[in-house]
Amino acid sequence: QVQLVESGGGLVQAGGSLTLSCTTSRRAFSRYHLGWYRQAPGKEREFVAAVNWSGIATWYADSAKGRFTISRDNAKITMSLQMNNLKPEDTAVYYCAADQTEWNIRTGAPDYWGQGTQVTVSS
Repeated sequence: QVQLVESGGGLVQAGGSLTLSCTTSRRAFSRYHLGWYRQAPGKEREFVAAVNWSGIATWYADSAKGRFTISRDNAKITMSLQMNNLKPEDTAVYYCAADQTEWNIRTGAPDYWGQGTQVTVSS
């Protein structure tokens, strides 16, 4: 019942930055915990970062700590992932995810997923 739309992917040089955005309905945005997962070719989908419904609590995968920042803007109904110092290993399709359970949003079992946006980091 929740539709998620990602944007902001693209091609960047190693060390560069990108900001991904995710939008959904006002109702879903205000009540769901949101997060980002990614899937590289030949690999399993993996957790990247998540933020709870209020924006107070955030969680990051070890690979994202210190480089990525997740946030949400309730006024704009937008959740973002600011990615800095990108590395070639960050290349993947990034998916926005949503769940009403805080635990699920950061453990790989969200109920809803977007279609993904491609991030490619060149060497």
